[in-house]
Amino acid sequence: MRVVDLTHPWGIHTPGWVGYPGGKMYYTQNLQTNQIVSQRIESSLHSGTHLDGPMHGTDGGLDMASLPLTKLIHPGAIVDVSDQVKDWDLIEPEHITSKVEVRKGDILIIHTGFIDYYQGMPKQDLVRYFTMHPGGSARLARWMADMEIAWWGIDAGSGDHPMNTTIRTMRPDLLAQFEKHIGTSYRDFFGEYTYTHHMSGREITSDIFPMHHLAFQDGCIHAENVGGDLKAVLNQRAIIGAFPWKIEGGEACPCRIMAFFDCGPDEVVEGLGGALARAGAQPCS
Repeated sequence: MRVVDLTHPWGIHTPGWVGYPGGKMYYTQNLQTNQIVSQRIESSLHSGTHLDGPMHGTDGGLDMASLPLTKLIHPGAIVDVSDQVKDWDLIEPEHITSKVEVRKGDILIIHTGFIDYYQGMPKQDLVRYFTMHPGGSARLARWMADMEIAWWGIDAGSGDHPMNTTIRTMRPDLLAQFEKHIGTSYRDFFGEYTYTHHMSGREITSDIFPMHHLAFQDGCIHAENVGGDLKAVLNQRAIIGAFPWKIEGGEACPCRIMAFFDCGPDEVVEGLGGALARAGAQPCS
């Protein structure tokens, strides 16, 4: 079995999403005084490589502790769309299906190339990374729901287009640049989408966060800031796993994301107590 890490390191310089605080890490005990070393961290749950849980984007959604292993670890595909999408582009289903085979129930990891601008990278540019990256369209959210995607990840600050989030109100200067770039208003560019609230049945029309509001209530959650050795495994299938803390009441969590290659079902089942076998997982290919 070959294991590939798709996770950015976490530390005091790990950037938070726009409007979110950075993390803190400090010593509470040391060897010379307490004969043991102890540290404490304070962090947003949306820091570094992390998985957004269902309750982050919808009423009555599952918390992190309720996500089954069969959702977190499953066969899937890693796709490179960096040659098709650039700054402020929308990601559409065709960008993905033209590159890899996607099967119902898959996990999907999308490489946009914006990993290059993350903290600590040679081309580090955090404004570009968090506020100019490509993001999913409402049509992509519906396609993922139709494909029953277990979860998906992206090498960018959000699964949504940055100007289809609250960044457009926090950074009106960048919104003006975006509208000049596209030659129209953000309202005309994104449009609106309508969906039925999964609990109350209320009809909702919205113009923001489709990859969160629309997708999450269908169970299609996503990971953000995917990193590590992502570039080494593009346009391949693997067994993919996300490993967040089992937080009761948690709406998200930093996590380790890994891709497993050259492995048969027996090797995966051994580590999961039979959960994947009962779900019908197949060998990597």
